[in-house]
Amino acid sequence: MAFQTQDVRRKTFAILKILSDSPEAIGARLIARRLKEHGIALGERAVRYHLKLLDARGLTQLVGKDGRQITERGVEELGNALVREKVGLAISRIELLAFRTTFDWEKRSGNVPVNVAFFPKERFGRAVREMRPVFEAGLCVSDLVGVVREGELIGDYIVPRGRIGLVTVCSVLINGVLLKAGVPVDSKFGGILQISEGKPLRFVELIHYAGSSLDPSEVFIRSRMTSVMDVVEQGEGNILANYREIPAACRTLAEEVIARLKIAGIGGVLVMGNTSEPVCEIPVELDRIGLVLGSGLNPVAAAGETGLEAESHAMTAVMDYGKLTKFGEL
Repeated sequence: MAFQTQDVRRKTFAILKILSDSPEAIGARLIARRLKEHGIALGERAVRYHLKLLDARGLTQLVGKDGRQITERGVEELGNALVREKVGLAISRIELLAFRTTFDWEKRSGNVPVNVAFFPKERFGRAVREMRPVFEAGLCVSDLVGVVREGELIGDYIVPRGRIGLVTVCSVLINGVLLKAGVPVDSKFGGILQISEGKPLRFVELIHYAGSSLDPSEVFIRSRMTSVMDVVEQGEGNILANYREIPAACRTLAEEVIARLKIAGIGGVLVMGNTSEPVCEIPVELDRIGLVLGSGLNPVAAAGETGLEAESHAMTAVMDYGKLTKFGEL
């Protein structure tokens, strides 16, 4: 009985989390799909059953024919959920998107992991102008982007009314391609990387993926902890970055993969360290190599620094490489 109670709690938390993350009311079918991505096999009929229970407790409410929204009481319940239910969602998302990556650098085709940021429609043109120097400086994973309009679906998010979504390539792409090439990647944390004289110096803040239910980049953007525009203009400041480790024995293969990705317009690797040596003042385990990757949300963070704040969602989905275009062509 205790196991069943814990299992129900886990499913309840997952459903509430999905509803909390959605800007629009969503139905049982979409919730079931998102649950599957989190490793919870719950059919559409079973989801409806759980939603009725949540409705009865006042945690969710019916909107329209089949849509559901989380209530204020539901948000409170979500915040009070068991800590162990929240832990590790970020690392699970990284592993899932890396697995779903199918990008082929030779054919320039396949699925790539992406982030999305929703800007007010009337301010999108200005946002593009503000972000342009960041893309030109290479403080991103790629200058390939996508645009999604209000009402369109990106991953499991519907672009809110009055907004335009800017899609950027996520650094998890590097995880995925390395994984497919036979290089295991250990994703450690996301952080704030200090740049000095145009070069990476050290991490000044970090959040471990295994201990966070949010992507660190989202947290740092909301906390206004970056100075990306200062880096672009003066070569000094703080940007969003991620830290990974790979086995030292895989160095040659990893360098080859990274070089081929760069030819295909995918960059993002800021630093590759030496075997067992610290990288940006981060100690590295024995027979391991540290990798520092730039975040695909640095342009969005820069726009926020100028007052153009957006609703950012890291590691949103995978998108067909062929649907992306050069930022300069927006």
